[in-house]
Amino acid sequence: QAQLVESGGGLVQAGGSLRLSCAASGLTFSSYVMGWFRQAPGKEREFVAAASRSGGYTLYADSVKGRFTISRDNAKNTLYLQLNSLKPEDTAVYYCAASKVAKVVVTRPSEFGSWGQGTQVTVSS
Repeated sequence: QAQLVESGGGLVQAGGSLRLSCAASGLTFSSYVMGWFRQAPGKEREFVAAASRSGGYTLYADSVKGRFTISRDNAKNTLYLQLNSLKPEDTAVYYCAASKVAKVVVTRPSEFGSWGQGTQVTVSS
């Protein structure tokens, strides 16, 4: 059974940085498109970033482009999200997800079959 475990969240001041990690097990990590999503209180879960199976192709939501960087280490079965220049509106629970959909990269929550439990990111003003 696939298991995704996020870590690295926390409380940070606006303008600060965090690095999230997602450790994957129970799946052939390099066979999955990986993504990050986030959900703020009272809001729907939204796409943040995704990486192709090799990590060579990435896609970002406009709201994080230029500030966040997604990467993956297939040898370590780990997905990362570097969060820089954080803003209070980035406050949310961040989830990693895995997709076997036959596309280079996917962005819809419905296209991801496995999810982690989430890690809280709180940005204070």
